[in-house]
Formats: sequence, C-alpha cells, structure tokens
Amino acid sequence: MKKYQHLLFDLDDTLLDFGAAEDVALHRLFEEQKIPLTEDIEANYRQINSNLWTRFENGEITRDEVLATRFAKLFAAYGQEVDGVQFDEKYRNYLTESKVFVKGAWELINKLALQFDLYLVTNGVSTTQYKRLQVTGLAPFFKNVFVSEDTGYQKPMKGYFDYVFERIPNFHTKKALIIGDSFHADIVGGIEAGIDTCWLNPNGKQSVDNYKPTYEIVGLQQLEKMLL
Repeated sequence: MKKYQHLLFDLDDTLLDFGAAEDVALHRLFEEQKIPLTEDIEANYRQINSNLWTRFENGEITRDEVLATRFAKLFAAYGQEVDGVQFDEKYRNYLTESKVFVKGAWELINKLALQFDLYLVTNGVSTTQYKRLQVTGLAPFFKNVFVSEDTGYQKPMKGYFDYVFERIPNFHTKKALIIGDSFHADIVGGIEAGIDTCWLNPNGKQSVDNYKPTYEIVGLQQLEKMLL
C-alpha cells in the first residue's frame, strides 16, 4: 500500500454504530410519547429515513425536508398526524447520547492519529454530529470536521469534496484516502473526486455501476494492518 497523509473518515457506520444509536433514540422517543414501538413501525421508519437521505444525497430534496418529513411520513402511514419537526428535534437529542462504536474504531483512531492527519467527512446535521463527536471523545483526534450542512453540499457531490480539499493544508489527491461504508456517498464520491477509496463492507454488499474501490474491507482491523 502506498503511503497516505490525509485519511478522510465517514462517521456513521464507519466509526460510530448508527444502527445502535438509532435504536436507542427511537425507543426513548416513543416511550416519551407513550406509543408502543413495534418491529413493524421501526422497520418502516428505517425505510422511510433511508429513502429520504438517498434522495438528499442525489440532490433531489434538502436536508431540512428530510428532517421535517421523516416522522410525519411515518405516522401518516398509520393514519396519524404529528409535528414532524418537533418529533425530529427530540429524536436527534436522544441520538447524540449514544457512545457505541463500530468494532475496533476507537482503538484504530487512537493509533492512526499518531501517524496521519485525520479528517471527518460526513453528511448530516451539524449540531448533531458535533455533539456526537464530543460525547464519544472522538473530536480531538481530527484536524477538521466537514459536515455537509456546513459546506453547502453533500457527499457524493464534487462540490463537497472541493470544499474539503481546499481546507486541508498541503493537500494532494495522491496522498488522500477516504474510508466509508456508503458505496454511493463515500466510494463513488471519492472516485469522482480523484482520491483513493476504502469501502468498509461488513455485510458483503454488491458494488454498483462501474465503480471499483481501491480497497474493500469487512472490518476496521484490516485497515489497521494495511496502514500501519
């Protein structure tokens, strides 16, 4: 493996276990509302949320539309009308309290920070992502954090990567590697931006289109062996 200087990490399901955080946040939200959270409702929410974020990444809707409508759409499917914005604010407050890491992430970041310049590249809500970094103790390890809301773009848009590259000192595409679990946002985005890519793919998903990541791993332990 060639020597890299800039390592660009995705956050959700790359370093932090978003599924675990989401599960806790949903249960706490529904407990507060005194509404039973069934498996059907939870699965339906995840599907609605995933579809909305995909549309956001494709530039079809705004971030605010995702946040304002995901719970409204969920409850509408069960014949109820709720304040989607209010529900979302409560949910995101609960979301920031989770400290569950992807296996090996904490140990890896501690080691890599000694030899590389680490940056965080993530789609999402700025206040939520920054708070999660503080709560988990990850914040000090990163030279800079780039949340899509702050940049005016989102992964995989080239504008997002241009924004990031312009703000990394002495940046060179040949010395950069992006690591992420989303093939569309991280791998396609990184390839289109001209940098090497590492796809964290623990579930054996199939790649799409004609894009091929530089590296593909099933766990972060493999990345450690590759880089150190």
